[in-house]
Amino acid sequence: MKRAYPKDMTAGSSGGSSEQTNGTPTFKQPPSARLISLHRQGLPIYQVRKNIIDTVKRNQTTILLSDTGSGKSTQVPQFLFESGINQGKMIAITQPRRVAAITVAKRVAQEQGSTIGDVVGYSVRFEDVTSENTQIKFMTDGRLFREAMSDQLLKNYNVVILDEAHERTIATDVLFGIVKKAQQTRRTKLLEPLKIIIMSATMDVDHFSQYFNQCPTLFLKGRNFIVRIFQAIDNVHYVEACITTIFQIHETQKSEGDILVFLTGQEEIESTAMIIRRLVKQQQQQQRDLPRLVVYPMYAAMSQNSQMDAFLPAPPNTRKVILATNIAETSITIPGIKYVIDCGMAKFRAYDPVTGIDTLKVTWISKAQAWQRVGRAGRLEDGICYRTYSKEDFNAMDPNSKPEILRCSIAASTLQLLALGIDCREFDFLDKPPLNAIESALQELKSLGAILSADTPALTTIGRKMAKLPLDPKYAKIVLSASEFGCLEEILTIIAMLSGENVFLNNNQRREQLLAAHSKFHAKCGDHITLLNVFNEYKTKDKPKRWCFDNFLLERNLSHAASVRTQLSDICHTLGLQFSSCGNDPIPAVKCLLTGLNRNIAELQRDNSYLTLSNRMLSKIHPSSVLSGRARPGYVLFTELVVTGMHYLRTVSEIEPEWIGEVVPQCNFLDRITCGGGRGSTSSYAGGNQGIRLI
Repeated sequence: MKRAYPKDMTAGSSGGSSEQTNGTPTFKQPPSARLISLHRQGLPIYQVRKNIIDTVKRNQTTILLSDTGSGKSTQVPQFLFESGINQGKMIAITQPRRVAAITVAKRVAQEQGSTIGDVVGYSVRFEDVTSENTQIKFMTDGRLFREAMSDQLLKNYNVVILDEAHERTIATDVLFGIVKKAQQTRRTKLLEPLKIIIMSATMDVDHFSQYFNQCPTLFLKGRNFIVRIFQAIDNVHYVEACITTIFQIHETQKSEGDILVFLTGQEEIESTAMIIRRLVKQQQQQQRDLPRLVVYPMYAAMSQNSQMDAFLPAPPNTRKVILATNIAETSITIPGIKYVIDCGMAKFRAYDPVTGIDTLKVTWISKAQAWQRVGRAGRLEDGICYRTYSKEDFNAMDPNSKPEILRCSIAASTLQLLALGIDCREFDFLDKPPLNAIESALQELKSLGAILSADTPALTTIGRKMAKLPLDPKYAKIVLSASEFGCLEEILTIIAMLSGENVFLNNNQRREQLLAAHSKFHAKCGDHITLLNVFNEYKTKDKPKRWCFDNFLLERNLSHAASVRTQLSDICHTLGLQFSSCGNDPIPAVKCLLTGLNRNIAELQRDNSYLTLSNRMLSKIHPSSVLSGRARPGYVLFTELVVTGMHYLRTVSEIEPEWIGEVVPQCNFLDRITCGGGRGSTSSYAGGNQGIRLI
């Protein structure tokens, strides 16, 4: 079915062939120093270089608002370094996402004529590529936040640049307060001043300026490439619309130009990629004169090497299609992109402070995000953006995205602030979270044993250890409890597997083979032990990629889990935790999961649905669970609640009701639990680990 996209408007989108914030330049050979110099001088931001340097010198804090493609992410750190404003100390540049931190760092290192990790380096979770020579350090906002735990004055830095400030992650919002306080304290103590630069393409300038003591704002226009925008007329599901539009572009626009498609998450991207690859084979047989079409997924849980594949130049007579989540909205530039297809949707986490349950919802993006996506089509040349939603849908969008700190759990940030000796109720937030969200975070930390009292919060011994683990507090609690249950080895694996995206590949064309392959790993007690089985088998293979292909598993996600597990293991050694294994008995591991996920319990109802005990919400077990379609256990423990038209419990394990009182006697809904195990309970734990196959 052909999509109808009447021309709706023409946008001037920022671009510039000179700003490629990625690790692989578009040149077939590395550019010479002369080409790099010309490249930098051609950027719009280079023309106001002196003005930027002078403004930063005169002021403690500066806001730089600049169109996408002006060169701010790559050039401003170099301007300040080359002018000597940092006075020999490092310049920190934060990015909300790890892929942006890495790709921008690699590009700047190339422009500085050095190898990555020398003058220019980066630091992201579980990876630090810096040295004693590093002067320009790119990092995720979470990494700088953790550095502040050991050095609240940030004495290693004289300049901190907070890039893509409009994204407003929780870590970014907390960082605003931390760097502002560090700046004030250093001024009071007559220490070297800390310069702060806030950079964005779209943000509420007045709000930020007021927060940072009426600091000055510099406005810079980017280099404009024309981006034509087409809006949809037909009301078709966005995935179908995206696929149709991809092939429409490929068949009608045979000249060069790659395609960037925005989708909502890994599972959607992987399933869409399979459909496109299948259709490409059919198309190639019918139209041999068309260029090849190669698909690259791109989402946060991919390994860094896999993410970088999307930046490689397309081979001759080949067009790239990149299927990405909103990680591709800002900071990174993928060479060759001329066409953007925007589905108008994204996955957002929402938190209910009353129940303490996180939900994952697919919802509309904001207008600001929509314009960011348009900008991806006009970075290097004139482009086209196809919106799979109508003009009316666009007009109904919120102007800006709601900051994470106003819609997500702040328990992790509250824990980190307490590690700094800061009560979040007194912290200087840009936008203060609702009081009930703060109280909910404190109550959660109290229930996890991180603090003794929500009224006068101070970290306990276990709370201080939890703060040293780069995990959500509930997962940190599970890891720290594992030694008591004799299952630290198993818990580290399970938590590492939960830290990434789904490892199971979906392939509707080979459904029977897929189910047979996956069933080898299934544990009768549920998904957590199934994940453990998959990982344990994966680690025994000499050719893991081939094994993953044969078993319909995503090797890049398993590789990511292996890396996370190694880092967590190192931290556990540092904390002096006793390593132990429960062998083939899954009960200790599932009981240990209860220590952190005790709010995530659901009881079977007469209509075969489940009622979550903390918020009394009717749900179903997600179809991807090994427990789906089986005799339903009376009580289950779930990792997250997903809302996609209806409520689903995802990553589920069966539990015995008496375990709840045994493991978490302070649980506030014990009175709702009947030890009969719920209606029609049939336990998978009868006779120990009978019937549970561990590989």
